[in-house]
Formats: sequence, C-alpha cells, structure tokens
Amino acid sequence: MNSRNDKPDLVFLLEKVKNIAVDAGRIIMDIYQSDFSDTIKSKKDKSPVTIADKKANDFIVAQLHNISPDIPVIAEESLQIDYKDRMNFKYFWLVDPLDGTKEFINKNGDFTVNIALIEKDSPVLGVVFVPVGNKLYWAYRGGKSFMKISSKIEKISVSKHENDKTRILLSRSHLDKKTIEYLRNFDNPTVNYRGSALKFLLIAEGLADLYFRFTPTMEWDTAASHIILKEAGGNIFDIDSGLELKYNKTSLVNPGFIAKPVIT
Repeated sequence: MNSRNDKPDLVFLLEKVKNIAVDAGRIIMDIYQSDFSDTIKSKKDKSPVTIADKKANDFIVAQLHNISPDIPVIAEESLQIDYKDRMNFKYFWLVDPLDGTKEFINKNGDFTVNIALIEKDSPVLGVVFVPVGNKLYWAYRGGKSFMKISSKIEKISVSKHENDKTRILLSRSHLDKKTIEYLRNFDNPTVNYRGSALKFLLIAEGLADLYFRFTPTMEWDTAASHIILKEAGGNIFDIDSGLELKYNKTSLVNPGFIAKPVIT
C-alpha cells in the first residue's frame, strides 16, 4: 500500500488482524489471571483503566503499523488525533484494546478485543475476540460474518423469526433511567444484562433481538461489532434519527443507539 488512500486488501488484512486480536487477548488473559488490582487507575472521564488496557493497546497499535504502515490508528488508550487532522482520512483503524474494563476488573468474563477498519465514515472490516471462552468473530464488507470457537468455524446470522418475547440485551454496568423508561415500550420482554461488545455479537448470532443504549459510548466501542452485525443481517441505528451509526465524527462519542436485525 503506497498511501493511506489506496484501497486495502481486506482479505489479507483480515487474516493478520485475527491473529493480532488473539495475541492481544493472550496478553490480557495473562494479566486477568494475576493480581492486577494495584494497576487500576481512573481516567479523566472517571472510567477505569488497567495495565491490561495499556499493554494490549500498545501491542495492537504496533502490529497494525507493521501490517499497514500507511493506515492511521485511532485507539482508546493512545493520544487522540484532532478532528482537523483526521477529517480527511480515507481509511483508518479504530481500536478498543479491552472493551469492558469494568467487567475485566470484576472478573465476570464479559470483555473483548475490538479492531475495526473504517472507510471514511463506515466500518468495512471488524474483528472481535472474546478471551474468556476463546471466541473469535469477524467480518468484512460483502464477506458475511463468522465465529470461531477452538477450531470450529461457523457462519452466523441474526434471527429473523418472530419470538413470543423480544429478547433484549442491556448494559451490565451502564443502566440508566432513560434506558429503563425505553424498556417500557416492550410487552413482557426477556431481558439479559451483559458487558462489552458481546451484546452486538449475541444479536449477530441470532441469540438476542435488541440492544439499546443511551449512556455515552465511543466509536471504538461499536465499530468492529457494527460490521459483524451488519454482515450477519443486522445494523446499529441512531435511536433518535433512525439513521445508521457513522464514524469519524467531529466528536468520537456515539449518539444513543439501537442494534437489531434488519428485516427485508
């Protein structure tokens, strides 16, 4: 690739990124299985960060630079790039090295490694690794969505059948009054509470129907799962406008959103 505007080889990059995500997961698990309590800090927004976030972040960023030196990287634990410097990016990587830090700290297993490639304002490649359970999910634009557990690979797709009860997923650690009020729109739903990108993945697998959230998230929280869900037959929409979620906005904060199957 000669410049950051050249069209990348998604199939080539996908195989590399799958390995990077799994290797980052191993770094995270080494720390998860140790006493890391003295490494827990608070960021400016009061959210927690650990040595696992930082080590995984540094590893992923370095590896992405190795495989695609001309594609910029925006990662949660890296120094952020001003909008004036990124507004014209044709392609860039968007990384959450440890999505679900609160779940990591609480040791409930609901955390992931998220790596996405963005073209202008939309994800075109996504890899999500779930270290606890050793599950790997991936998709690229036009290539469908897949899940690998151990050595078994399966194509995944959303459920498009009407269920007796709507299966709703909500954030385990970020439940607010507005979410509870919105939940009243549904008649006797089944509700489960999970952490990190797992909620999108469960919809992509057909194991849940809806996930909505009003409390703040960042673009790196949703991008990788977005393309996986989209290639599986779903999508993520701005809950107010109904438009598909977009990326590389002036602010990297997402609006409130709803993730669901798209019935055609």
